[in-house]
Amino acid sequence: MLNRIVIVLVFVPLAIVLIALAVANRAATPFTLDPFHPGNPGLTVEMPLFVYLFAALVIGLFVGSFVTWFRQRRYRRIARERSQEMERLRAAERQKGSALAPTDG
Repeated sequence: MLNRIVIVLVFVPLAIVLIALAVANRAATPFTLDPFHPGNPGLTVEMPLFVYLFAALVIGLFVGSFVTWFRQRRYRRIARERSQEMERLRAAERQKGSALAPTDG
């Protein structure tokens, strides 16, 4: 139920805004990678402005995700070390428990 509310209250208006943005920015816009010779056709791409905007959004999402993942490596390492230590302690406890168990015979 909460998922449906989030979709209706957040994603539907966001989709409407993005669609309106795409419709309003349909004109072809040149994008050049050569700032000194902006008329160079080899380094100039002409697409609608909303394509550039959406591409910037996607690239920003990927860069932000990568930076977040990279900054959390310390916490993942600590969690992995603690998990390995817990497994080692459990194995030692099982071994100790089996050594103390009475044997039939």
